[in-house]
Order: sequence, then C-alpha cells, then structure tokens
Amino acid sequence: MHFKPNGLGGLGDDQLAWLENDLKGRSSSTPIVVFAHMPMWTIYEPWGWGTGDAGQAMSYLKRFGSVTVLNGHIHQIVSKVEGNITFHTARSTAYPQPTAGNGPGPMPLTVATDQLPRMLGVTTIKIMRHPLKATLDDTTLVRFVRQCSPART
Repeated sequence: MHFKPNGLGGLGDDQLAWLENDLKGRSSSTPIVVFAHMPMWTIYEPWGWGTGDAGQAMSYLKRFGSVTVLNGHIHQIVSKVEGNITFHTARSTAYPQPTAGNGPGPMPLTVATDQLPRMLGVTTIKIMRHPLKATLDDTTLVRFVRQCSPART
C-alpha cells in the first residue's frame, strides 16, 4: 500500500507494471474487476482515503468497456461511476468508521451495541457467464446472519 505519513496510499511501480502487463493482451470488451484494499479514487485525502498513483492504473483500464473497482479500507459504502469505471467501497466486518471529515480522523466509531450489526457488513460479487454479468450485494451482518442461519421449525 506504500502509505505516506498523513497521505494517500500508493500502488507502487511494481504493481503498476504488473497491471499494465496483465492488461496488454486483453480485448477491450473483456469485463475487468479490480480488487484493492485502498480506494482507487480519492474519497478524502486528509485521512488517506485514496491511492495517489491510481491515475496511472486508470489510464491502463480506461480502454475497457466495463471496469468495476472494489475496495475496503474506509469501512463504509461509497460508490461512484466515472465513464466506464464503477468504484465501490465496502463495509467492514471489524468496526465502522466515521464518514469522511466527521471527527478528528479515521478511527473506530463507537455506536450502540444494538446498532453495530447494522453498520458492519459483507459485500459479495456474483459473476454469471451466460449472460455475462456481475452483481454486487452489500449485506449488513444482521441480514447476513439471518441468511446463514438454519431454518427454524
């Protein structure tokens, strides 16, 4: 992640070179899904919620017709679409954080015990081959536990 003190993370030269090389032989019609820890767009720079060299990675991805970039790190759902690229962050299974700029910085947010399962969650991606499509599902822990619990008789 190449964190800089009080600044944005970074992919670094090795990861950028790997990405460029990996994408070279792919058709522009290939759907691309990128999994990253840090947001690949700057959500809130003072808290380090972004990747400083993401622009270089985006230059490699912009020729593809469908790109989805998934990440965590900020422990909440934030999405945006920029051209053919959809960015989506996910909740955490550990602890919630305040929304960007609310409070002194990114840190565990103290919430009422009964609210915590509604603020934590899991994001899943389902990829179907025929027809080719990907769907995202953001599920709170309270919903996830209900879905996974055995049926009661």
